[in-house]
Amino acid sequence: MVKKVSKYKQMTASWRFYLVIGVIVLVYLGLTARTAYIQVIEPDMLKQQGDMRSLRTAANKVHRGSIVDRNGVELAVSVPVDTVWADPKIIMEQNALAKVEHWQALADVLDKDVNSLKSRVTKSPAKRFVYIERQVSPAMAEYIKQLKIPGIHLRKESKRFYPAGEISAHVVGFTNVDDKGIEGVERVYDDLLTGEQGSKRYRKDAKGNRIEVLETVDAKPPQDLVLSLDQRIQALAYRELKGAVKAFNASSGSVVVADVDSGEVLALANSPSYNPNNRSNVALHRLRNRAITDFYEPGSTMKPMAVLSALEFGEVTEDTVIDTSKRIMRLGGRRVGDPRNYGKQTPTDILVNSSNLGTSMLALSLPKEFFLDKFFQAGFGESTGINLIGESEGIMHTRSRWSQIELATLSYGMGVSATPIQMARFYASIANGGVKKPLSILKREKVNSYDEQRIFSEKNTESLLGMLEQVVEKKAHRAKVEGYRVGGKTGTAFKAVAGGYGNDYVGLFTGIAPISDPKIVVIVVINEPGGDLYHGGEIAAPVFSRVMQGALRLLNIEPDADTRVVNAKDDNGGKRV
Repeated sequence: MVKKVSKYKQMTASWRFYLVIGVIVLVYLGLTARTAYIQVIEPDMLKQQGDMRSLRTAANKVHRGSIVDRNGVELAVSVPVDTVWADPKIIMEQNALAKVEHWQALADVLDKDVNSLKSRVTKSPAKRFVYIERQVSPAMAEYIKQLKIPGIHLRKESKRFYPAGEISAHVVGFTNVDDKGIEGVERVYDDLLTGEQGSKRYRKDAKGNRIEVLETVDAKPPQDLVLSLDQRIQALAYRELKGAVKAFNASSGSVVVADVDSGEVLALANSPSYNPNNRSNVALHRLRNRAITDFYEPGSTMKPMAVLSALEFGEVTEDTVIDTSKRIMRLGGRRVGDPRNYGKQTPTDILVNSSNLGTSMLALSLPKEFFLDKFFQAGFGESTGINLIGESEGIMHTRSRWSQIELATLSYGMGVSATPIQMARFYASIANGGVKKPLSILKREKVNSYDEQRIFSEKNTESLLGMLEQVVEKKAHRAKVEGYRVGGKTGTAFKAVAGGYGNDYVGLFTGIAPISDPKIVVIVVINEPGGDLYHGGEIAAPVFSRVMQGALRLLNIEPDADTRVVNAKDDNGGKRV
């Protein structure tokens, strides 16, 4: 007997078969379309994902360049240190916070509160990098390494160290925690000191093995910076200045030592200073480089300008006699005078006696434009070329109208303000035979002649040097240097305040040595002395003497064979040797 097959069951089986086949075909078509879309139309996403897993860049870091003085003494160096960082994700995944004793030990060595330390990690549990402490010592890093806290790691960095400390702080400056220059030459020459780090781009496999180097960028090494400073003279200047500021209860002070021939700054010291290796709780005013930022009315240290201008114009000679016996001169309702009657004076006498009336008469005998131009030619009202951050140009007015009283007071250092570094350049120009050169904080191999500018004649500056020597011989005895002929000028000035002058003084001394062959200029400023002594000859001249004496000996400058005064006039008007 034959068994019959149902037509319904055959149709059902056929329909299901074709449905399954259709679904499979659609799936494969979808996969093919998706594959084509990813690989042909939008391949970048997969490439990016692949690169994230296989491409790596290894940086070849370079240490910051060193800063040295002219003799190679290190003033700023980079030392290797470690930075402590955390991987919050690993810490949370491995429950590292459960190691209570280990975290307490970590907090203790870092001198931090353990709870605040943990909160920095738990605040962003998904993060992969959080700084814990920057630039720890090698001993601390080794201790932290031995704690073996999961997620706590060390990273090699470098830290700036300043062997000279506060002595050269205002010149050298400092960097921040990321080794970026913030002050001083560290900031000015940051690019030169930093260089450029190299890198190597490569591809690794799933096991971390390097399989292909794609690109190599060579590192550009940083350069070392050679300053014009002589650290021996810098230390001497700072020591003497710091002692004087303390002894005279002054608010601050500055010393500048410059090389006459090259214009290099051999020392630039300020007090108060600061320790660049530990700047915590340092008052902001201590960071100021006062020798280039603070300006004062130079007082009598500006009187050589009036005498030299008169010599340059030809109005007077060394032997010209100026009658100041009236003692007082009235100009526009105001008076210019001397503390006593000096009678008839030569230009030398005017400087020795520091006669306000004498310099006023010289200034008023000159054409106004000629006299004022000499100030601008000498560099007042402009930068010195030292190229340090924050340098002030001082104050030298450019107005067209000047009254007689203003010209008179200008001749003895009122109505003009200058920084110590500007005064150093002015006296260096005198010492250099009337040639003005830009000052430099970097060591120079040679001075470019196109940077030089003759502003005074050699003959007249030589005459002025002799006059300045007389000032030291006859009046500024505290500025003398044994074995050397020295010339200079004292200055004492009231500090200008809004609307006039206050009750505070500035004591100054500016000098040159040796007069027979000028080599060094030293400027000393003692600001706001608090005791009974405040004249420049009393408080600044002794500092000048000790700094100048030490500098001359350190530089092996030969003493004068004859330190007797040359061309000094006797009481009968003749010359004596």
